Amino acid sequence: SLQVLISFAYLFDLSKPQPDARRQQPREIRPAFESIRRSIPSVRDPPDIMAASVSDALTRSALRFRTSSRHELVKGPSTRAHAIQVESGSSAIDSATKDPLMLRAIRGEKVERPPIWMMRQAGRYMKIYQDLCKRHPTFRERSEKVDLAVEISLQPWEAFQPDGVILFSDILTPLSGMNIPFDIVKGTGPIIMNPVRSMEDVKTINALEPEKSVPFVGEALGLLRQEVGNNAAVLGFVGAPFTLASYIVEGGTSTHYKVIKKMAFDAPDVYHALLSSITDSVVEYVKYQADSGAQVVQIFDSWASEFCPADFEKYCLPYLKRIVDEVKVTHPDLPLILYASGSGGLLERLQTTGADVISLDGTVDMEDARRRLGPEQAVQGNIDPVTLFASKAVITDRVLQTVQKAGDTKHVVNLGHGVMQGTPEEHVAHFFKTVRDFRY
Repeated sequence: SLQVLISFAYLFDLSKPQPDARRQQPREIRPAFESIRRSIPSVRDPPDIMAASVSDALTRSALRFRTSSRHELVKGPSTRAHAIQVESGSSAIDSATKDPLMLRAIRGEKVERPPIWMMRQAGRYMKIYQDLCKRHPTFRERSEKVDLAVEISLQPWEAFQPDGVILFSDILTPLSGMNIPFDIVKGTGPIIMNPVRSMEDVKTINALEPEKSVPFVGEALGLLRQEVGNNAAVLGFVGAPFTLASYIVEGGTSTHYKVIKKMAFDAPDVYHALLSSITDSVVEYVKYQADSGAQVVQIFDSWASEFCPADFEKYCLPYLKRIVDEVKVTHPDLPLILYASGSGGLLERLQTTGADVISLDGTVDMEDARRRLGPEQAVQGNIDPVTLFASKAVITDRVLQTVQKAGDTKHVVNLGHGVMQGTPEEHVAHFFKTVRDFRY
């Protein structure tokens, strides 16, 4: 079909030598041809499905041929990829030599505008992602196959040009390497095969060796760095010890977290042994992501606010402090962002972790957060995700209000929670453009 022929033409055009481009090895295109060979026997498939399958394989292979300094990949109407020329002259030199805007803003340098990215930036609200899911239906395939994870991570980058490109993955990804089998089932969510409930169970947990158990994470982060260069910061992320433990003990998602909290209250030796073991692995995972290409790492303690503040201090805070302290020994310049949903009552306690950035959710006003945390604490957030369903005028107004309250230093624009499924992509584009067009 014409679509397949165009995909061939694109692949071979990218394989030609380009000025300033990385030298490519011919053997790198062999996986694409192997995918094509496997597709050809499926003659029972309708021509459009067969063409889409072949084009999909070619597009993923083509990721490795794109140049990071003079070209970028964008998606056309048919979701196929084509290269376009971008910055030239002094602007291209500036973007190639300066640190990404997000890093400069977090450090407190004078910047022209706040950087912007979104939690859950890559994924379910984008039609291009939904189309990809039809061909690759399981979450673990999409997140654990390097080419797919890279392609999905780049989809919002290609569409909206955020200042942060976060790896498409999941906080539970490292669990298999810790001898904690799990799956993520559509419509159900995470399922832990053997929930941890006793000291004997805790002793079966292995220390994570990321380079052996999750090498796809490191490879994907490295490829993302190559793709975006210094035009955006590459973000990795991890689950915080309590949030991971909540899944491990409850056996999946929970409403009131009764099992894990009862363990903390009635079997504190088991609870603290579990959290200590998880913390060891999380520290290694953060370091591995940084060594692989992540320029910023966000720690998600999504369910920490299930504890009252006093219990948070006892059952969560020490492990968050350990992560920051131990990572900073070997990676002192790695910015760490700490996010806890529903954390309006915990801000001062979160700040004691030493995290470089405190990510705010919708339970606190940005002006109040700035007053409580002080001007030297970098913050992230905190626009209500539902705002993106409103009119563009409302989105503009909320963005400008938030930026004004945050001030002109140490602020990263984000949502107060992950972007929601069904969010109009046109409104997401307006959200990003409003911030990109803003000047202090």
